[in-house]
Amino acid sequence: MDVVELLKSLVSINSVNAFFTGGPGENQCAQAVAAFWSELGIEYQMDEALPGRPNVLARLPGRHSNRRLLLEAHMDTVSVEGMMIPPFVPEVKQGRMFGRGACDTKAGLAGMMTAVQRAKQEGFIPSADVFMAAVVDEEHSCLGIRHLCKSFSCDAAIVAEPTELALVIASKGVLRWRIFARGRAAHSSKIELGINAIHHMAKLVVALEDYHRQIERTVHPLLGRATANVGLITGGVQVNFVPDRCVIEIDRRVLPGESHEEILEGYRLLIRKLEAEIPTASFGLEPPNIQEPCLNTDPNHPVVQCAKSVLQQMRMDDSLRGVSYGSDAGRLQEAGIASILFGPGSIDQAHTADEFIEIDQVRTAHEFYYAMIREFQ
Repeated sequence: MDVVELLKSLVSINSVNAFFTGGPGENQCAQAVAAFWSELGIEYQMDEALPGRPNVLARLPGRHSNRRLLLEAHMDTVSVEGMMIPPFVPEVKQGRMFGRGACDTKAGLAGMMTAVQRAKQEGFIPSADVFMAAVVDEEHSCLGIRHLCKSFSCDAAIVAEPTELALVIASKGVLRWRIFARGRAAHSSKIELGINAIHHMAKLVVALEDYHRQIERTVHPLLGRATANVGLITGGVQVNFVPDRCVIEIDRRVLPGESHEEILEGYRLLIRKLEAEIPTASFGLEPPNIQEPCLNTDPNHPVVQCAKSVLQQMRMDDSLRGVSYGSDAGRLQEAGIASILFGPGSIDQAHTADEFIEIDQVRTAHEFYYAMIREFQ
């Protein structure tokens, strides 16, 4: 099947992550991927990472079964809420395909699947065993890749994400948690009887603004600065109550080499300092609800050097890049698997109201994946 035709069929499937409102999950997409392998006579297995949400892992045997290369892409998409185009009616116009998931990341999935298909149909036997994993839940908690890593290992991995055909070896990690301010409720006509948690939280937010400017001084050569953002704030019950609780949520983008525990301890020290300055203030820091690792692949690793060689042969830019967003590659690295990111499309088009992918980039990505199958030793 042509890569563009396969992409059309994948985009037409609603695979909105089941953790999002109204999302059916990836099962229908997984069934389509499995049928693709079945028709080609390529061995595969389906393994439920979550109830009714299976990963699909296919294998193209190589000459040396002790060597393994993984091609990996996720099947789930974000919500279609607010989209300005029909999300599951893939339309091609002006060299672009529109639809939810076209960019993130069914184009990469289609490119990888058809690369394996091409090698199979040509009778090419790669040096290493080549595996293609279509996984669930990248857009929410990365539970699909976590499940795969429990029972699968390999020498290197290529993860499909919209990198605009750039070779990416580094990405920021993510740390998210909540801080709450404790107060004392009272009627607003007797404010002297209460302790206003919102007022105290406001002081903390101002202190965090300065603290986050200090954090931004930490810089990585490929990823730039570390960043932190107070993204949510909630507090109070109704307007005529002195609020006894206020909560903020923080998103911290982590650079390789930074420790999650040391990051959190920095916030604890700031809180204690503010509590010492304001006798009625009391804060608490909840355990993180999201901890996504960084990607920091050795530039000299064979998979990086192979990818550079392939790009040179294709007369493309082989410079090494970093990206600010997370992906399954961080979890693969955490499992000891050296990984690179490479795929068609721009992250600026992912999750948008008119999501699209450039067809030319889809075809180029297919050629890259196919060349990696042939060249990886």
